[in-house]
Amino acid sequence: MVTSSSVPRLVVAAPSSGSGKTTVATGLMAAFAGRGLAVSPHKVGPDYIDPGYHALATGRTGRNLDAYLCGPELIGPLFAHGARGCGLAVVEGVMGLYDGAAGEGELASTAQVAKLLRAPVVLVVDASSQSRSVAALVHGFASWDPGVRVAGVILNKVGSDRHEAMLREALDASGVPVLGVLRRAPQVDTPSRHLGLVPVAERRTEAVEAVAAMAAQVRAGCDLDALFALARGAGAVPGAAWDPAEAVGSPVHGHPTRPAGRRAPVVAVAGGEAFTFSYAEHAELLTAAGAEVVTFDPLRDERLPDGTDGLVVGGGFPEVYAAELSANEPLRKSVAALAESGAPVAAECAGLLYLCRELDGRPMCGVLDARARMDERLTLGYRDAVALGDSVLAAAGTRMRGHEFHRTVVEPGAGASPAWGMHAPERRVEGFVQQGVHASYLHTHWASEPGVVRRFVERCLAS
Repeated sequence: MVTSSSVPRLVVAAPSSGSGKTTVATGLMAAFAGRGLAVSPHKVGPDYIDPGYHALATGRTGRNLDAYLCGPELIGPLFAHGARGCGLAVVEGVMGLYDGAAGEGELASTAQVAKLLRAPVVLVVDASSQSRSVAALVHGFASWDPGVRVAGVILNKVGSDRHEAMLREALDASGVPVLGVLRRAPQVDTPSRHLGLVPVAERRTEAVEAVAAMAAQVRAGCDLDALFALARGAGAVPGAAWDPAEAVGSPVHGHPTRPAGRRAPVVAVAGGEAFTFSYAEHAELLTAAGAEVVTFDPLRDERLPDGTDGLVVGGGFPEVYAAELSANEPLRKSVAALAESGAPVAAECAGLLYLCRELDGRPMCGVLDARARMDERLTLGYRDAVALGDSVLAAAGTRMRGHEFHRTVVEPGAGASPAWGMHAPERRVEGFVQQGVHASYLHTHWASEPGVVRRFVERCLAS
């Protein structure tokens, strides 16, 4: 058992969103990987998209560290699990360094994660509209919380040699060294739309080029040796690394009614361009619980994987691919038939839309008597939820924390048996539980409540 993690590590943070964290963090990952290091990529918060770029940069699975969804006590263990065997870990922050869950103090902030990981922070500053004021900004961030070690600055969007000289002169007295200077470079930009960056799966060729440009910019503008030396000074993370097998318990054994040669239930997990949102730990937990996890693409596959006993449809962008998803009628009918049989189906956000009768007027699977449509209003934020009744995922009364992030509306928003009762930020019911289906807008992290995975796999065995 791993009792601590001494993997060299850096947290890449910023004063605010839009400062260039993703460019710098991804560029650092790719640059160090190009030196032959095994780099472990991490992202603070619930974001699903940035880890795709991180994975492209490192060749390893991008992982999230979310102290709200999983609790502060799991940050160190989940980090150690993901970073096992690596020579460096780079953690990209979320929003501004000290921004966390609304009304919850430092909870889920980059600062909290940096403290839990005993990791030095490199502050990425957008210097495009300032000169001497940069010193006041950096001093403020470095001194705000003595428990956070802001150990270096990377200046982004610097306009000229003269601009750089002015910034360096101002920062000389701050005590925080400048470890990199990046000029404006449009080739590293990544396109955005209604929910942020376009995922890697939808633009792989362009994404490869963008990540290569980020790496080149970082190599040219940053002191990689100084950054690695800083990373090596991180303290050990106490405690054992998270282990999916330990979390979920012994694998679920074969059900008495199943054929003797068929013990592992097949859990089909939606993937492809339309369903790109997932946490790596979910598949690991399903496997540890005894399931055979098989990925399929709802845009291209005309039937579910052979022997499917249960179905997981996570988040993504079905609204972008509504026409293609609708046109794949054989798969829609296959999903509807599986749900009608009573087999376990877990759907989150995009999965909820896919199970509806229609999405923006286009036929979907018709599992739920509900209609979904795009909406101008962004629904975003952490949620506290309780299971209102028994389902394939949770027993009544199970409490979980989740996250909503969508610009769609489902009407009605809840079925006769809602999936969740929300307690924050407002009281309401949401989602659908019918037969073996659990469908909701709420994104949850199953590592926080591994019992839901064991329950789901047990229901798959019995279906």
